[in-house]
Amino acid sequence: MTASLHTTTGHPHPALAALRGYLDEVTRALGIGLESCTVDHDTPVSAYIALDERLPGYPGRDVALLWDEAHGWSAAIETHSGEDLIVIRYLGGPTVTPAAAAVARFVTALREDDHRVGRLDPPGLRAAGDLAELEALLRTGRAR
Repeated sequence: MTASLHTTTGHPHPALAALRGYLDEVTRALGIGLESCTVDHDTPVSAYIALDERLPGYPGRDVALLWDEAHGWSAAIETHSGEDLIVIRYLGGPTVTPAAAAVARFVTALREDDHRVGRLDPPGLRAAGDLAELEALLRTGRAR
C-alpha cells in the first residue's frame, strides 16, 4: 500500500512512525518537506522523495530519491513514458539508515556529477521483512 506520510491509511505498520521520523530528518537536511514523500508499506518497505531539480546528463528528467529497507538510498530519474524509474546510483554504506547529512552529501554529489560518492550496483544491506528490526534501525540505528 502506497500513501503520503500525511494520509491516515488505517494500515497497521509497526515501523511507520519511525520511518516518518527518519524521513523528516532527511527531508529537513535536503531543505524540503515531508509533503514530497510517499511510502509503500508492502515488503520491502520503501519511500519516494521527489526532488525539484535536474541532474547533469539527464536534462528534462525529474529526479527522485528512493529508499528501501534492503538497499537503503538510491537516486532515480523519471522516464518520459511513465515506466518504472531508472536508478542511476546507490548511496551504499554500512546501513539502510545513514544519517540525514550523509543523504544530503549524496544528493550534492549527484548535483555536482561527482561519481566518487555512491555506487552503481545495489548493496545488499539487510533482508527485507523483519518489521521489528526495521523499526529498531529507524529509531536508533542511524550513523551520526
